[in-house]
Amino acid sequence: MNTIEPVRFTVDPIADIEEGSKSEESFLAVLGESIEKVNKLQLDAERMVTAFSAGEDIDIHNVMMAIERANLALSVVTEVRNRALEAYQEMMRMVP
Repeated sequence: MNTIEPVRFTVDPIADIEEGSKSEESFLAVLGESIEKVNKLQLDAERMVTAFSAGEDIDIHNVMMAIERANLALSVVTEVRNRALEAYQEMMRMVP
């Protein structure tokens, strides 16, 4: 019979803590990129709606998909913001 090997972690948690500033920068970069992507989706959906309303040859299905994509992206970013704010508030309650 084959034996099951134990799980080995290659991540050093202490090294990750010492490099905290890199984590903060990457989080801010990811957050900024996400907000830019959401903004682009919102603007694209707005352009498609405007073009469709002006009578251009755009399929209504594509317009609705763009609107829903933009709404979903905005909902996700809003939820991430809410969770981050809740975590911050929880940490502030722990401080004496």
